[in-house]
Amino acid sequence: MWRWLGRVFIVSIVVIAALAVAGTRYMTAVPGVSYQGALPPATDAEKATAARLRGHLQAIGNKPHNTDHYDELEKSARYIEDQLKVLGYQPVPQVYEADGRQVRNIEVVIEPASANAGTGTIVVGAHYDSCEGAPGANDNGSGTAAVIELARLLTDLRNKTPARIRLVLFVNEEPPYFQEPDMGSLRYARMLAERREPVIGMLSLETIGWFRDEPGSQHYPFPLGLLYPDRGDFIAFVAMTSSRDLMQALIGSFRKHTQFPSVGGVAPGFVPGIDWSDHWAFEEFRYPAVMITDTAYFRYPHYHKTTDTPDKVDVDKLARITHGIERVVREMAAPGWPTAAISPGR
Repeated sequence: MWRWLGRVFIVSIVVIAALAVAGTRYMTAVPGVSYQGALPPATDAEKATAARLRGHLQAIGNKPHNTDHYDELEKSARYIEDQLKVLGYQPVPQVYEADGRQVRNIEVVIEPASANAGTGTIVVGAHYDSCEGAPGANDNGSGTAAVIELARLLTDLRNKTPARIRLVLFVNEEPPYFQEPDMGSLRYARMLAERREPVIGMLSLETIGWFRDEPGSQHYPFPLGLLYPDRGDFIAFVAMTSSRDLMQALIGSFRKHTQFPSVGGVAPGFVPGIDWSDHWAFEEFRYPAVMITDTAYFRYPHYHKTTDTPDKVDVDKLARITHGIERVVREMAAPGWPTAAISPGR
């Protein structure tokens, strides 16, 4: 009997260990190899983008802008709309009321070659509101500025690809609206779901401008610190487990096209930080969605503070990441992208 119990115990330990290894691999294995070493010099295009990003951050990330600072929120919205109009777009507002204030998501669309024969929709978005009294330069002026520049970089795709590309700036991501009915991205994702629009993938650009090379500059919720690097010099592709295929395809494309360090992984939504952005809203409607981030709270010491000002954002690295995401979106919109569009309620 004791010998039999001992064998059962040993087999159980082996099975548990095998499951742990398989689970860890499932969550953390990604295609390609992260770039290592000194970054190459910026291209002329990246230098021009960096200069424009700096201007966007000065316009959007200098003062708190949210429903408690409504005039500044409106200024940010008008600035975004004006910048998109200069690029030849006609911004479409999704207006609704939150706590007695009229607020709006702002969308521009790059239409496919055929309105009736598209392969699906790509959504690239970032929230433009800031948290409480924070100016919000990195969180999330960096993501907002990148979406504006992506609108510039992708203009040549109008009426030329199988996919529709929706570039969206969301309002009300920050508390008290986070994961509540008046969260801007939740309103937007619901709109897409109600009209049954199939989505290839949603990319949420969330706090993407702070990087450090020092050991110990990067932190994680337990036990992820055992698996990932402790230097905050990379951009992360993060998703819940249901969007694993999209996450892998995105980071594989980014690594193929862009010389910048990257990590990726998936985890259940209850792991701290995994669902802390607008990708959560799309997951609520069973759309595949990935957050692209510098990991915010787990790296950025000015997160949700009055010190989150434009000087904190590394615009040169932000420009390289923006161009990297541009190349990813181009690949997503072309024939042969490995993940198919998914309708809500999959």
